[in-house]
Amino acid sequence: MNEFQTDQVPTAGHTPDDALTGYHVHAVDGEVGKIGAHSADLGPHHAVVHTGLPLLGKDVVIPSEAVSGIDHAARTVRLSWTKNQVKAAPVFDEEQYLGDPRYRDQLGGTRGSGH
Repeated sequence: MNEFQTDQVPTAGHTPDDALTGYHVHAVDGEVGKIGAHSADLGPHHAVVHTGLPLLGKDVVIPSEAVSGIDHAARTVRLSWTKNQVKAAPVFDEEQYLGDPRYRDQLGGTRGSGH
């Protein structure tokens, strides 16, 4: 299963077999969260980033175009976005994702089609 390919950002250092779940995510102005487990389900062009504290934060969907680099040794993903841009990204709704094929299609998910 591919996870968050960055084919639009060839210098990001990511290959399709890399697992990024749990990597720290850094915006241009500081750390914003971690890559969430549902990133693998969204396919190669999006990732779920959990912002804030583990129980109090929210999950947002980030497109691969926002990735400026990946450091596997440090387990970090760098974004070209600011913290405010990340926080303003679309919220990932796990319940809706699992139950609504149209929502999955809209996000680019791989768990089936709404067609």
